[in-house]
Amino acid sequence: MPWSVAVMVMVIVMVVTIGKVSREKWRAMAVQQSLPPQGPSAPATDEIRQLKERIAVLEHIITDQHGRADLDRQIEALRDR
Repeated sequence: MPWSVAVMVMVIVMVVTIGKVSREKWRAMAVQQSLPPQGPSAPATDEIRQLKERIAVLEHIITDQHGRADLDRQIEALRDR
């Protein structure tokens, strides 16, 4: 008889525990679905755009042969000062 009471108490504790864990899992899934998708934030997106613009300018300076000669001339003029 005492074993059956102990087993019954253990079963009740297990059922309650499983129920609470399941409820928290479903609650967490509902909260996760209600959140907006995680992506780059506005400041990060703006910074990425600015960096891309700066890279484009640097590529233009490097590949522009006329500008490169002019740039070399300007650097030499600064050194002569």
